[in-house]
Amino acid sequence: MSMHIPFDNSYARLAPVFYSKQVPEVVKSPSLIAFNQDLAQLLGVTPGETDEMAQVFGGNEVPAGAEPLAQLYAGHQFGNYNPQLGDGRAILLGETVGSDGIRRDIQLKGSGRTAYSRSGDGRAWLGPVLREYVVSEAMHALGIPTTRALAAVATGETVWRETGLPGAVLTRVAGSHLRVGSFEIFARRGDTASLKELTKYALQRHYPQAEGPMGLLRAVRDAQSKLIAAWMGVGFIHGVMNTDNSSISGETIDYGPCAFMDVYHPQTVFSSIDRNGRYAYDNQPDIAVWNLAQLASALIQQLDDPQEGVEEATEIVHAMPALMQEHWLQNFRAKLGITTPHDGDLILISDLLGLIAQNQSDFTNTFRALGTDTARDQFTKPVEYDAWQTNWQERMKDEPDPQALMRRTNPAYIPRNHRIEQMITAAVSGDYTPFHRLNQVLAQPFSDQPKNTDLRHPPTPDEVVPATFCGT
Repeated sequence: MSMHIPFDNSYARLAPVFYSKQVPEVVKSPSLIAFNQDLAQLLGVTPGETDEMAQVFGGNEVPAGAEPLAQLYAGHQFGNYNPQLGDGRAILLGETVGSDGIRRDIQLKGSGRTAYSRSGDGRAWLGPVLREYVVSEAMHALGIPTTRALAAVATGETVWRETGLPGAVLTRVAGSHLRVGSFEIFARRGDTASLKELTKYALQRHYPQAEGPMGLLRAVRDAQSKLIAAWMGVGFIHGVMNTDNSSISGETIDYGPCAFMDVYHPQTVFSSIDRNGRYAYDNQPDIAVWNLAQLASALIQQLDDPQEGVEEATEIVHAMPALMQEHWLQNFRAKLGITTPHDGDLILISDLLGLIAQNQSDFTNTFRALGTDTARDQFTKPVEYDAWQTNWQERMKDEPDPQALMRRTNPAYIPRNHRIEQMITAAVSGDYTPFHRLNQVLAQPFSDQPKNTDLRHPPTPDEVVPATFCGT
């Protein structure tokens, strides 16, 4: 085999209670759709022939050094505790230590049934695989912590959902796949020995400067606070912020019914299963706090006297809203070209967001247009914008180079939902051109790219995608 992955697996050396050994299921006729050369170089992966990579990333061949397994975890799903979830359609092949010194997981998603599949088939169909590939790589280009996509493979098989759909496998890369639910399951079981082992492992892998369960809780809080504020700054809606989708490493993970807003409305929901708006855009900071509280409840169970940890854990969790607000303000100041904080900044930002909502303006295009001749065109009532702009220009008087800051903070391109759906439709018919084009354009989201301005356009009324689905 000419392909080489320099595995250095640590999770597989933990006690067997954390996982089930599992090899991927063989697929009929794997063919390589995409391979991420830049990410492979970072991971130290030596690519092989196209057919060879299709066999490996399709799950038909286990590469040397891999120790495939499915991870065990639980989680709160829409606020209700599910006592055992786990990787029902994913196999962790192993880990590599990249050229940057960071350890990362390499996981196949959609690779067949595992011990945790319950009644599922463990497969993924093409649409969600391509959605996650495009959106996760776009998030990386936007500078937001995220899992990444190393490869996508068509399986040559039919996956049955409401109808028959083409199957696919995604190779996902993450700082780790540890989630809040990874800790919840052992706390609920009263298995303090395993909880301690997992806490020690998470600290060593992600936060070596932190100490003990409360040190881990504080570090996760800080990472998640930055992450959620970054989501808010680009209009991203995760769609299913269950605790099993809340990463300990502070990365965006599990791109199911996710979407970026077009028209700005703070209560926007895309997920077809979020009927009560639990995970709406504006609710994401509150849910992040709720999820951290579940982690706190799990972590204190390993203390000799859990009650002694309640006060410190409560203090850590209660500090999270203020931290997120601080990062949110920093991000939105930058979106307005502001570097130095002033007391009136929150009002200035909130007033603009109110105008964008009232005018049903496009979130991304409005911020990108600020300070240009086209800014007024984003508003149905431009006179109201003019009044706000006067205050904003007064505020920017002492800023050194606001336009440069705004251009590297406000993207011109995001993975718009209607473009994703159009890309999936084309791919199902065998045309991957839109998929590759999106990846190429979204890799430079802050560049104007005059030949690709059609991808900046919001959807026409007949192109609007009102709901997205998990669908994997």
